[in-house]
Amino acid sequence: MENELKVALIQADLIWENPKANREQFTEKIKQISGSINLIILPEMFTSGFTMNAEMVAETMQGKTVSWMLDIAEEKNAAIVGSLVIKENKKYYNRLLFVEPSGQITVYNKRHAFTLVGEEKIYTEGAEKVIIDYKGWKICPLICYDLRFPVWARNTEDYDVLIYVANWPKPRISAWDTLLQARAIENMSYCVGVNRVGVDGVNSEYTGHSAVYDVLGNKISAFAENEQGFKIVTLEKRHVEAYRNKFKFLNDRDSFSID
Repeated sequence: MENELKVALIQADLIWENPKANREQFTEKIKQISGSINLIILPEMFTSGFTMNAEMVAETMQGKTVSWMLDIAEEKNAAIVGSLVIKENKKYYNRLLFVEPSGQITVYNKRHAFTLVGEEKIYTEGAEKVIIDYKGWKICPLICYDLRFPVWARNTEDYDVLIYVANWPKPRISAWDTLLQARAIENMSYCVGVNRVGVDGVNSEYTGHSAVYDVLGNKISAFAENEQGFKIVTLEKRHVEAYRNKFKFLNDRDSFSID
């Protein structure tokens, strides 16, 4: 178990429906990260932007982007996480991949489809919450619209880090800020949100606001409005343990299950 987890958040303007160009731009950004890190976090649908044209950008689990993620993880000796459009068994998924340096891949399919734009008509919704054990840290990865549904993120597994990858637009960015902080507080975990910037192919505007909150809801890292680039933040296991042991809020959770 490692007492520290060094995480790199990458905030970028995604190139609309162009996986090759997006892989190239993220390769350049990742090359700029020097020193040892443990985890690299990219936005939701980082190869395309939040598109409903799934057939134009979909890849398989044997495709170029998965291969690229495996290469990056090995080269940087760090896990890399982000979501992209995956086609499997004639279905499309908004699928998060957590790729470790060992080559192990954990997948999470977005649970809550964004019905405002008809995501549920294109993408098959996921049914399983995923908890990843990485370097002794328990990590819960979720995607964008999942942020609005606290029951799904509810910390019954005693995870240490909650991650949201997103394409969260400017008109509702205050909700993004507020809910990231709330998820950290109520789950007594670090909460990391990585969003995009720029304007996409359907004229939705994004201003970023990628950030990290500690278990008390304090913002410990953030980007400037519309900033592109990366930030590195070190998460500390003793921070999680100290405040959970001091306050014991999670011991008072209501008991119920999700169907």
